[in-house]
This record gives sequence, C-alpha cells and structure tokens, in this order.
Amino acid sequence: MNAGLVGGIVGSALGLAGGVIGTYFSIRNTNGPRERAFMVRMSTLAWLGITAFLALLLLLPYPWRFLVWIPYGILLPLFIVRTNRGQAKIRAEEALGRGRP
Repeated sequence: MNAGLVGGIVGSALGLAGGVIGTYFSIRNTNGPRERAFMVRMSTLAWLGITAFLALLLLLPYPWRFLVWIPYGILLPLFIVRTNRGQAKIRAEEALGRGRP
C-alpha cells in the first residue's frame, strides 16, 4: 500500500471516530430529557447532512463537485449557531422551571 492510501484510511477512521465521540458527549452532557431529545434530533440531522455532502462530493463529476462546498460552507455554520441557540433556550427555560412536560 502506498502512503496516500494509508493516510486516507487512517484519516477517515480518525475523523469518523472523532464525530462519534463528539456526538456521544454532546448527548451525554445534556441537562434534561427535553435537551437530550433536542440534541439527538440535531445530531441525527448533522450526520445525515454531512453524509449527503460527502456522498455528493464523491459521486458528482469533476467540475461540479466543487460547487457542493458552497451550500455546505453556508449551511453548516448556520446549523451550528441554530443548534447552540436552541440548546441555550431549552436550558434557560428549564432553569426557570418553564420546561415543557
């Protein structure tokens, strides 16, 4: 095997492991059931979105695959901000005792 192939496999495995660990701790470090359900939903959406991005990146022909970076570069930061705000809102509501049953 050449170094590029080994690096690609090892890098992919480390990236996937980092995503799994990050997802696990994001869900584990929630404060209540409502926040946990929100993080499970957002984590699922993130995994689906990133998987779709990678599939398009691998399946689209040469000049078009670079265009996939445009929506990814815009939507991923917006998704992260929305998720953080949603989690903060749930935490604030539960701290005030206004959490939904």
